[in-house]
Amino acid sequence: MGAAGRQLAALLAAFAAVSGSRAEVIDDVLTSVSRGASFLEQQHEHINLDGVVGFFLLQAELKEAVRTWPHSDPVSWAQRTAAVALLKRLDQSLEKAVAALQQIDPKYYREFEPLLSSSFWLLPQGWSSTDPSLVYPTTSASECYDEQLSDKCLTLLLGTWKMNGTPCIVTKPCRDTMTRSGCPHYSLSHQLLYFMIGRMRGCTNLLKGDTRASRVNMTERSYEKVFCSNMMKTNDDIIRDGLTKQMVDIFTENILICGLAGFSDFYKADWLQHILDQQDEEVGCFGRDKSIVSQMIGEELLEQLQPHRRVKRREKVLPGAA
Repeated sequence: MGAAGRQLAALLAAFAAVSGSRAEVIDDVLTSVSRGASFLEQQHEHINLDGVVGFFLLQAELKEAVRTWPHSDPVSWAQRTAAVALLKRLDQSLEKAVAALQQIDPKYYREFEPLLSSSFWLLPQGWSSTDPSLVYPTTSASECYDEQLSDKCLTLLLGTWKMNGTPCIVTKPCRDTMTRSGCPHYSLSHQLLYFMIGRMRGCTNLLKGDTRASRVNMTERSYEKVFCSNMMKTNDDIIRDGLTKQMVDIFTENILICGLAGFSDFYKADWLQHILDQQDEEVGCFGRDKSIVSQMIGEELLEQLQPHRRVKRREKVLPGAA
C-alpha cells in the first residue's frame, strides 16, 4: 500500500482518538491531508494501485469524519467545511488515478477493482485492545509470504480470479499461509488484510476445513487480535529503537490497518506526531529525503510504468515519495 495515502489515512483516523477534539490537532491533520491531496493531484498518473487504495481509505475516513463532525462552535464548523472541500478534491483526483491504473495495467486493475472504492472499506463499529500475551515467542527473521500467492488468495476472496468468478474461495495453501504464526512485518499486515478483506467482502467461514487441534477455538477475529498484538509489539520496538526512514512504512501501515480492524490502542498522540513529522511540507509526501524531493521522475520509474508490467508494492518510487 502506498505510503502517502496510508499515512494520511492513519493520521486522520488517529487524531479523533487522541487529545479529545483539540482544535489545533485537527488543524494540523487537515493541513497534512490537504498537502497529501495536492500530492495526489500532481502525481495521480504515477501512483500504483496500493497507493491509490491508501487514498480510498483516506476518503472513507474523511467521509465518516464529516458525517460525525460536531457542530458545536464556529471553529468546528469551519474545520468541517475544510474537510468537505478536501473530499471534493479527493473525489476528482481519485477518478483520474483510477483511470490511469486501468490504462497502465488493466489485468491488475480488474483483479483489485473492488478495493478501489471508499464504500468497500468498513470502519470499526466497536473497539478493543491488543493482548501482549498473544505476542509470538519467536519471530521469523525474514518475511514469510509470497506476493504472487498473496495476490491470488485475495482475488479468490474478491471473486476476481476470473471474469464473474465465485467469491469467498479459500484454498488450503491460502488458509495455511494466512494463519501461519511467527511472521514479521509485511507478512503480518498481509495476513491481517486477508481476514479484513474477507469480512468486508461478506465472506464467512474462512477457517472452514482447518482441523488442527491447536486452532480448534480460533475465529477470524481471534487471528486479527493475534496479528495486531504482534504488530503492536513491532511498533513498540520501532519506537524504542528510534523511528528510522526504513521502518516508517511498516510502522504507519500497522497503525492504519489495526486501527481499521478496531484496535484503539494503536491511536496514540505521540504516534500521530511521528506521522505528521514525516511529511514533506512542500511536496506533501512522506519519508523522502528533503534534498531530493524535487527530482524529476527517473528512467526507472518510467520503465515501471510501461503497460502490463507489474510493479511490486515497495518498488515504485515517486518524486518526493517514500
